[in-house]
Amino acid sequence: MSEVLRKNDFATLEAGSGRDAIRILKEGDVDLVLLDLAMPEMDGIETLQELKRIKPGVPVIIVTGRGDIAAAVRATKLGAYDFLSKPPQVDRLIVTIRRALERSELQQLLSQLDRSVGASLEWIFGKSTAMKVVIDQIRQVAWSNFSVIIQGETGTGKSVAAEAIHNLSRRADQSFQVVDVGVIPETLIESELFGHEKGAFTGADRKKQGFFEHANRGTIFIDELENIPLSVQGKLLRAVEEKRIYPLGSAKPTDTDVRLIVATNMDLKKLVREKKFREDLFFRLNEFTITLPPLRERVGDIPFLAVKFLVRASAELNKQMYELDENVVDILMRYPWPGNVRELKNVIRRAALLSDNGIIKAEHLELLIEEKVDAKEELPFLPLKELSAMAAKDVEKRAIKRALAMTNGNKSKAASILEVDYKTLLTKIKEYF
Repeated sequence: MSEVLRKNDFATLEAGSGRDAIRILKEGDVDLVLLDLAMPEMDGIETLQELKRIKPGVPVIIVTGRGDIAAAVRATKLGAYDFLSKPPQVDRLIVTIRRALERSELQQLLSQLDRSVGASLEWIFGKSTAMKVVIDQIRQVAWSNFSVIIQGETGTGKSVAAEAIHNLSRRADQSFQVVDVGVIPETLIESELFGHEKGAFTGADRKKQGFFEHANRGTIFIDELENIPLSVQGKLLRAVEEKRIYPLGSAKPTDTDVRLIVATNMDLKKLVREKKFREDLFFRLNEFTITLPPLRERVGDIPFLAVKFLVRASAELNKQMYELDENVVDILMRYPWPGNVRELKNVIRRAALLSDNGIIKAEHLELLIEEKVDAKEELPFLPLKELSAMAAKDVEKRAIKRALAMTNGNKSKAASILEVDYKTLLTKIKEYF
């Protein structure tokens, strides 16, 4: 095998046992390991586990006799990239090695880029003209201390943009606090932002620091800004202008030094006109505005983002995902993506779960991309509550039916696709069928 690989331009090192392989891996720069299973003293499974502990990023391909296929399958579950039967066909061996190395290189690149956001924002957001404008804006505003409003539809990556601004700023080594106003009860928003003293309200049995104190000298990112009540907006304005906060129940202010980045999928100017958002707060926060385009307006980024999410799904699911079928790329680029980048990520992730041969094909997208509703289809005139309930049940029924068909009746796998627990799926099946 070494001779064959050298003829195909690979440099090789040979080890006579699992222990020798571990020693070589510790001492040398190895990109890939071909590993047997049946070995004396330390078998292939033990060797694999030790290799993965030492250098988890190095792909391992199992080469084994036909009698050890079950063990080879177990090895892939433990982190092996793939397995080949002895004697391996040369062409398949070379293709498998090249694919493993390509995936390893891409994973390393993505990992490096994730750790160093400044290296290339294009790798995070894409290279379309629309995103280059956004990237330039992020670079321009990051080093300043400006407050920033990030606008965009749900799923366009507003939190990713906010974190990129923080990581490129002078506050990068300080805290980055994320406040999702949409999931905080309205009565608790003030306490969550500014903290409270013991006894400030019923249930306040101890003093609590809010996000502003936790983020001191760092950055606060407030998502769904439009959901902050008007009564709290005035206090937020004072906190930003005076750089001090008043925790609930306290007459003594607390000094804070934070940078504020906020996000919304609403038209704040319209909310100001409708008296639903304070004009003075809007003008104070609107020192710099970044608008993220929807995915349908930057179709050229879809293939890159899809491959990026495929690599991550492959690592998460411990599956050898190789590529997207050509038809899949075409489908992805024609679909309007109402859920934007977040929806694309979830579609690729779930399609990877469905794929059995490492290639995502059109049938894997069938359930995952919502159907277009026929505009000519008429619904009966009924009370809206009844109409909504009917529509929801019909959609659920069709989704369950298709999930079961795609998984050949495997309810556990269907539940994973539909992202519900097994018992919930059984209850729905009994109800609808």
